[in-house]
Amino acid sequence: MCVPSIEEAYSLRVPKRDGEKAIKLVSKMGLFNKELKIESKGEYLHIPLIWKPLPDEIEEIRRILKYFRIYVRNFQRRRKAPRRAFEVAAEKLPPHLLASFPRSMDIIGEVAVVEIPSELEKYKRVVGESILESHKRVHTVLAKASAVSGVKRLREYEIIAGLGETETVHREHGCVYHLDVRKVYFSPRLSYEHKRIASQVREGETVIDMFAGIGSFSILIAKMHNRVKIYAIDINPDAVKYLKRNIVANGVLDKVTPLLGDAGEIIRRSLRETADRIIMNLPEKALEYVKVACEAIRPEGGIIHFYSFNGGQDPIDEAEEMLRRAIAEAGRRLSHVLSARRVREVAPGRWQVVVDASVD
Repeated sequence: MCVPSIEEAYSLRVPKRDGEKAIKLVSKMGLFNKELKIESKGEYLHIPLIWKPLPDEIEEIRRILKYFRIYVRNFQRRRKAPRRAFEVAAEKLPPHLLASFPRSMDIIGEVAVVEIPSELEKYKRVVGESILESHKRVHTVLAKASAVSGVKRLREYEIIAGLGETETVHREHGCVYHLDVRKVYFSPRLSYEHKRIASQVREGETVIDMFAGIGSFSILIAKMHNRVKIYAIDINPDAVKYLKRNIVANGVLDKVTPLLGDAGEIIRRSLRETADRIIMNLPEKALEYVKVACEAIRPEGGIIHFYSFNGGQDPIDEAEEMLRRAIAEAGRRLSHVLSARRVREVAPGRWQVVVDASVD
């Protein structure tokens, strides 16, 4: 008789009547631990979480769920087939290196992207082959070979397993995205943000996506709303090429206008005072574009979604303050912060932060 494997994890306890809503919520937030079984006990469901929710994540849960509790409990592991990459690699790696095996990766369509620790450099092919064996839909495994850099937000990669094809098709929230991982910036870790922002847009709005990439904000907004106009701008010709292809593939030709060039130049040339909403998802440079974003917002005001990298004791306060100053320097006023949250940790003690601000 097989004894079920038990694992301790954080649990979101909700009344059964809220179970479906709670599961969808934590899945969208990237908190749902799919390797553990949801437990039903009495009138409650116990949903396993990957980690202890951050304060802003708890606030998001509180906004949707009236009754819940988060605490640590035991869960049964799901029986999985095929095996995890770690389990495959355990048969090939020296035991003392197993602790260094990457426990997370980005899967973009049929391409897996992984960061190889220095101690596993000699065994990177083993890592790649293990990922291929455990993820049957993956055809190419790439190792990060540099940081994201430059105006196109690209990084270098090394092929460590598979066919070596980096052009792929990624699906997210009912949208289809064609892209080449080596030629454009895309992060599946922003999936929740894409949906969160798109859900805030109102019918009849004009939106400017200043750093649109392949269209993961713009196209989802267009798919979710009937009467919207989106100007999707990017300086990377390859990104705009795929953006145009994705606009056609998702049937939103009448709602999304792709524009190639620098967002500041395009706005000052033809999009001043046109926008109800601005998306500024370029954390390393967004602050430099706040002035032109303020020029793009209608005279009566609008909303800016501002992304930045921040650290310190309170990265959210830091992001809010830098945005408030930049808006004031542009001659406008941040009337109030609609919401602000840590999107993800990008380095120890350093976060990608988003501030949703109303500007008048």
